[in-house]
Parts: sequence; C-alpha cells; structure tokens
Amino acid sequence: MRRRYVVCYDVSSDRRRTKIFELLEGYGEHVQFSVFLADLTDRELIVLRGRLRELMNEREDQVLIVDLGRESRALEHAIEVLGRPYQPGVRSMIV
Repeated sequence: MRRRYVVCYDVSSDRRRTKIFELLEGYGEHVQFSVFLADLTDRELIVLRGRLRELMNEREDQVLIVDLGRESRALEHAIEVLGRPYQPGVRSMIV
C-alpha cells in the first residue's frame, strides 16, 4: 500500500541541493521550489531516507518528510491552495 508524503528540504550547499533535487525527481512530483509530493511504499520510503542521508550534511541541512496518509485521494482534493492554482504534473511511464 502506498502513502502520500510531502518532502521538503533546506540545504545550504548548491551541490548537495542539486543532488537531493535530482534524487527526489525520481520519487515524486516537484510542486514548489524545495517541495515534492511522493506516493511511496514502506520500502521506498526506507530507501529514500537512506539515500537522502548519504547526500545531506546532517549538521547543516534539513529534510522534512510529512505523511499525508493513503494515496487513494486525488491531490486536487487533498491540497488547499492560496494564490496561484495548483496544477498537477502529467506523469507518464517510459519503458
């Protein structure tokens, strides 16, 4: 079963920030500058945490992972937006 997470980060180094951004692109949808939404299994979450720890400096950087619950609810109904409307990205599978 997948759960939906908000993953956001505050990383001081441009190099580390870029690597974390690229990692998160493979796990979810980039919704704001340092914010991603990701639908993950328990195993995927464990792997993601490990990979983030490898890339970040735990004394200088911070990554927040917020559990939003089951992924079955459409994002458009789960997110309250103030200002510019939220437009979900189009996801496609490449084989």
